[in-house]
Amino acid sequence: MLKHRGFTLIELIIVIGIIALLSTLAVVALGGARVKARDTRRRAELSQIGRFFSASSCFLPSNGAGDYDLADLFTEIKSRYPQASAIRLPTDPKSGSATKTNYRYLVVSADQCILYANLEKSDETITIPSVSAPSVGVGTGVLRANSAGVNGTDIYFQYSK
Repeated sequence: MLKHRGFTLIELIIVIGIIALLSTLAVVALGGARVKARDTRRRAELSQIGRFFSASSCFLPSNGAGDYDLADLFTEIKSRYPQASAIRLPTDPKSGSATKTNYRYLVVSADQCILYANLEKSDETITIPSVSAPSVGVGTGVLRANSAGVNGTDIYFQYSK
């Protein structure tokens, strides 16, 4: 009798099925970690730039008070503060680009400003429960807004002076 070496078709299909199932489970499990990592990056970048913007007083753009995307202000910031030339323009890790960062800067006066961004994690702990939109004068933290932002949730992080 001859002995055949190798695997049968059924054995190969079962192994491929098991590998597919395990890879699907891994992708699903790591998806939440990816969202959490992007939200952590948003918070860190906003906090770093917020400390720069509000070191002594808020950065007041030449166009005056208003709500700006950071990309709209970056050239003016670099020309006014030479030390900022070493800073790269931060962008939202999911929805940002070089022309639209989706990091917002709201300035009311030289003493009232905030940086804010839309987070992805919808079950984030709310630390500023009393407001329904990014607002000056309420501090730094996470809030629930009235409508969803560019990243699909109604959760925002703001860094306030």
